[in-house]
Amino acid sequence: MTDAEELRRRTQQLLAQHPPASTDRLDFLRARFDAGLAWVHYPEGLGGLGAPRSLQGVVDAELAAAGAPGNDPRRIGIGLGMAAPTILAYGTEEQKRRWLRPLWTGEEVWCQLFSEPGAGSDLAALGTRAVRDGDAWTVNGQKVWTSSAHVARWAILIARTDPDVPKHQGITYFVCDMTDPGVEVRPLRQITGEAEFNEVFLTDVRIPDSRRLGAIGDGWRVAQTTLMNERVSIGGMALPREGGMIGPAARTWRERPALRTHDLHQRLLRLWVEAEVTRFTGERLRQQLVAGQPGYEGSGMKLAFARLNQEISGLEVELRGEEGLLYDDWTMRRPELVDFTGRDAGYRYLRSKGNSIEGGTSEVLLNIVAERVLGLPAEPRTDKDVAWKDLAR
Repeated sequence: MTDAEELRRRTQQLLAQHPPASTDRLDFLRARFDAGLAWVHYPEGLGGLGAPRSLQGVVDAELAAAGAPGNDPRRIGIGLGMAAPTILAYGTEEQKRRWLRPLWTGEEVWCQLFSEPGAGSDLAALGTRAVRDGDAWTVNGQKVWTSSAHVARWAILIARTDPDVPKHQGITYFVCDMTDPGVEVRPLRQITGEAEFNEVFLTDVRIPDSRRLGAIGDGWRVAQTTLMNERVSIGGMALPREGGMIGPAARTWRERPALRTHDLHQRLLRLWVEAEVTRFTGERLRQQLVAGQPGYEGSGMKLAFARLNQEISGLEVELRGEEGLLYDDWTMRRPELVDFTGRDAGYRYLRSKGNSIEGGTSEVLLNIVAERVLGLPAEPRTDKDVAWKDLAR
């Protein structure tokens, strides 16, 4: 299945059998998945046709022209960008068939239980424990900065299963049912007034061994698949020209000539060019995905995404002057997604501060780029061969 015309034919057949105007949205999405047109590069029976990833655009263009409903990827981005590639790479056939379809249609939202209060930048030092008890594991610990935990059905979770080996070796990867007893989600109110992040407490949570991804003790390797895909999904998203943060800033400049100064003009031009360079670099990175799994270049893209968002939103606030200090709504809400362009300049400025933390802190990503992309000498590490239980905490 490598022919674009055949994909167009299949897409038109889907549209004829399930006209978007008269078909329930969820029914249409399910039918699209079953037709192999969800993500064409996935295997047959799992929403794809084993086709080259580059042909996904053929399907998307046909469906967009017909006004077909989408699966709202911003709302289910963690499932699409992080959980799905990991399940595909390490899941059993039963796990793939159970989770991928409702994940893609958005029937089941996913979240990520990785970061911890005492192991944020040093994720491998995590302390959440999973102890084997027959055919299940008992999990105790705390996770933090968990986007969408308040609406999620499932979570990808890493926990320590062997404290007697070095920190990277004693981790196992699980899928946690967020509705199980012992899972408690508490909101974390942010500087924006909202609480899209959460902290999650796990108290004697029972996870069947059938929900383990990968081998026992191999969780760090499995997590690397998640993390590399996460950084690509955050920093390498497809955008049109002036998509993202640069769009509102450029529109304000064009529509409000009284706000202009020579200095602001020079800064806006520089950031506009950088946004375009970053956008094209993201396109190149997505093309690399056609040939295989994402590499560490995603870390560089995520770095650029965070820096640009913060600089552009700061420029926009300054451009607006006193008006830029206004804020539309401090109401405590628990939103399902982050809407950078649907709110005012003040929101964009405050929310972008989190971009250098979420998806890997900028400081950690700088080390990854330096060591694994540029080949610079690694920082000295004295804890790599020390059992986790013997590490100072």
